[in-house]
Amino acid sequence: MGEASRIAGSMSYGRLRKAAARLRALVRAYDIFLLPLALIIGVIAGSTVTLVSEIAQLAHVLIYGIPIDVRLSANASVNPLAAAIAPASGGLILGVMEWSRRRWKIAHAVDPIEANALRGGHLSIRDSVVVTTQTLISNGAGASVGLEAGYTQIGAGAASLIGRRLNLRRSDLRLMVGCGAAGAISAAFGAPLTGAFYAFELILGVYSIASAAPILASSISAALIANWLGGAPYSLETSHLAAVAGEQYPSLIALGLITGLLGIAIIRASTLLDRLFNRKWLPIWCKPVVGGLCIGAMAMITPQVLGAGHGAMVLDLNRDMATTAILTVVVLKLGACLISLASGFRGGLFFASLFVGCLIGKLYAVLLHLTSIDPSLDATTSALTGMACLGVAIVGGPLTMSFLVLEMTRNLEVSAGVLTACFVTSVAVRGIFGHSFSTWRLHLRGETVRSANDVGWLRNLTVERMMRTDVALIADTATVAECLAEFAAGAGQARIIVGPDNVYRGIILAGELNVAAVDIEAHGTPVLAYAKYADTFLLPAMNVKMAMKAFDQAEADMLAVVENATSRKVIGFLNESYAGRRYVEELSRATNSLVT
Repeated sequence: MGEASRIAGSMSYGRLRKAAARLRALVRAYDIFLLPLALIIGVIAGSTVTLVSEIAQLAHVLIYGIPIDVRLSANASVNPLAAAIAPASGGLILGVMEWSRRRWKIAHAVDPIEANALRGGHLSIRDSVVVTTQTLISNGAGASVGLEAGYTQIGAGAASLIGRRLNLRRSDLRLMVGCGAAGAISAAFGAPLTGAFYAFELILGVYSIASAAPILASSISAALIANWLGGAPYSLETSHLAAVAGEQYPSLIALGLITGLLGIAIIRASTLLDRLFNRKWLPIWCKPVVGGLCIGAMAMITPQVLGAGHGAMVLDLNRDMATTAILTVVVLKLGACLISLASGFRGGLFFASLFVGCLIGKLYAVLLHLTSIDPSLDATTSALTGMACLGVAIVGGPLTMSFLVLEMTRNLEVSAGVLTACFVTSVAVRGIFGHSFSTWRLHLRGETVRSANDVGWLRNLTVERMMRTDVALIADTATVAECLAEFAAGAGQARIIVGPDNVYRGIILAGELNVAAVDIEAHGTPVLAYAKYADTFLLPAMNVKMAMKAFDQAEADMLAVVENATSRKVIGFLNESYAGRRYVEELSRATNSLVT
């Protein structure tokens, strides 16, 4: 009986493997099968977003004693003891986790933007679960961060896992990661278009006809499943808005420019706080504890600094507020957000930037009314414009933020004004600074990524992969006559001159050697006298873009490749023409994958 069961189980497993193989073949062969896959990813994203949101709300209820149907940041006050203990306790847990990660030498978790830009969509599901858990701990304890980072991480991580199990091509795997992120944002805000354009602008880095259908399918299915399970956690609604007149556009454009400059200042301030918390005398495990104590102190002044700020934004959007009250909340919320991230809490600035931008827009309208510059500007319209523009400045994606306002208000005229201001913000931030918050943090780690466009292929195309190893070497002690005797005149492009242990000394070009061959008196001259590019060489780890830059600077057609800059031992050479051809081929292949 046991043997029969084992045989039956083995046969079932074999059939399952064959079915999986057939499914992989179908998905790889026919793009139409990406649509049902995107729908499944959307369902997974919508379900996980709802689950994580409910857990975070339950944590707020248990820790702070708030009603189950009230957001943490919308409370008039919080228990001072809970505010003092909860963020610091959550910080201690995260501090121990970070200390353990460094002790065990575990690499940093990769986010969806980095995964799509540098790794062809490869995202670890284990790391994604860890990041989502850390985000949940941070937000649940009351740190001033949003859950959207956890939402997109787990959605994109699950999509990457499914794509890798189906052995998808690089371009399709990146698309699936975009579907996971789109579904997460769509489910969080109940806004399918916002989720879709979040994927296009921030995760894929480009819009194409081929990617539109899967992205929208995932986004719509995620919004539907989240709504069915209990509603989008970040859904926003506004009262009826007045139409935006043409004369109000200059005021909205000025607001877009102002918020763009503020966004740059916020990103710069985050760097200063990072340095402050990275002092050597402050233990790693202690940093989030200190940050938690700071957040708790601010929460005693106003609970609006706690969590993502969704409840506070809904509360503040349509009510009258004094100028000093707005300024107080803006300063404290920004301080709490930056301290949270700098000290080691996990989370995103997506919703926090929306909340702060909303208050900045509200303050802008109040000041315009006081100065009589534009008394007709509606305060809610100004708040929505500030919300979208600061989101563009910090997160990126002018169309994403504009569609968020459109899906919130269902008002096309207001959305047109917001879109105009968002593009002003985007142009200002790109021209002056060139980074969003996400890409800036990658820049601080030494990356050169400015968007999610796929540049991983560029890094993979290294000098080591392109170089030739059949090197024509000549000793630096040799004379021109000896060089001519060893190498037939006209054979090869150049000879690489080396010292003892093949240490690089320069290159003697075939043209120079042929000219010297005509002059009998030059035959006794050392070849080192004709050496060129003695201080210019390539390293194996250089990518093709760096190699092409070296060719241009040296004005050389060929350069030597050395083992490292210290030993300078010659291991090969590379021709500019070949490197250029490979660069064009790979660029063309990457471009075709985006538009087909």
